[in-house]
Amino acid sequence: MLSEQAVPVVRATLPAVGGALDRITERFYDRLFAARPELLRDLFNRGNQAGGEQQKALAGAIAAFAGALLERPDERPDAMLSRIAHKHASLGVTSAQYKTVHEHLFAAIAEVLGEAVTPEVARAWDEVYWLMANALIAVEARLYRRTGVPEGQVWRSMEIAERREETPDTVSFVLRNPDGTPTPPFRPGQYVSVRVPLPDGARQIRQYSLSAAPGRSQWRITVKRVAGEPAGEVSSRLHDRARAGDVLTVSAPFGDLVLPEGESPLLLASAGIGSTPMLSMLDHLASTGSTRPVVVVHADRSPATHAHAAELRRLVAALPGGALHLWYEEPGDSGARPGRADVTTLDLPAGVTAYLCGPLPFLRAVRGDLLRRGVAAADVHYEVFGPDLWLGHEG
Repeated sequence: MLSEQAVPVVRATLPAVGGALDRITERFYDRLFAARPELLRDLFNRGNQAGGEQQKALAGAIAAFAGALLERPDERPDAMLSRIAHKHASLGVTSAQYKTVHEHLFAAIAEVLGEAVTPEVARAWDEVYWLMANALIAVEARLYRRTGVPEGQVWRSMEIAERREETPDTVSFVLRNPDGTPTPPFRPGQYVSVRVPLPDGARQIRQYSLSAAPGRSQWRITVKRVAGEPAGEVSSRLHDRARAGDVLTVSAPFGDLVLPEGESPLLLASAGIGSTPMLSMLDHLASTGSTRPVVVVHADRSPATHAHAAELRRLVAALPGGALHLWYEEPGDSGARPGRADVTTLDLPAGVTAYLCGPLPFLRAVRGDLLRRGVAAADVHYEVFGPDLWLGHEG
């Protein structure tokens, strides 16, 4: 909770700070990487930095958190914090790094806003930062404890047991512990980070959902080749070089878009490679003999680009309460509906909880349709691959 003296200052300056956040975050990253170039080389996604997505995501997170402190002073935006904390934990972020961020972020604020940053304004926004940072540090500490690792020590070596070509631009890797011991447990829907050495000496990190059920001796990730450079440098490296027998550096599992326990009805809606966490959930439901109602929606470009299409059909068919609805932009004779997914046409069970994964336009469209149909905002959960440019818009 903000102090009484900080509330009016943050309220008065939020429009100015919010309006300048894109410039502030751009200057922040310039300063940070000039002082600590290894962070860009080995921690931050260079593709997202080059495209500006990470700067926008940071700006959105700060503005959303400050707005929440003002609008709901007795609450904490836990959904937003949880998503960020899980991503940080999967990268091995440590509490000490928040001091480094603070140093360069507040220097950037002073540079961009100049004399408008009075001591009073600086103190108020310092409160905002440390409320957010300390909340994240606390959540991340709990995640590390739950995972059974020291702070930041999330990495392990995993051997590729099998490589499978799923579509022309999608490949899956079955991973196992090199010593043959069972892989650690995870919750259906979670992801791991993969740290890949690149020709220029960088070790770039990307997140990939675990696309099969937990409780087995192996993990599976599915990697879609991302076009462009440097955005696709990790996926391209894995596609071009990773083979059975190779060893990858992989994090412990994290992620808060996870299958809820119980028998309540579910809507699992995905687009493109966003189907991967849903496959893990469906595989778990099928392997445990679940009878809960599950409506599955998937959208893709065509049958040829739909990774794990036959597996998706098989898993849904194995569920007594399962129903599958497919949309392809180019359906051919697949039996799928043409165009984009439209949940307004579906018969959704009362009390449904929705889980969405895919590109941001898909998430916004499906979430908006669900809200208009009367699904509570609190019952719509999402995962977006890459920087979350939708922070603060969950309602």
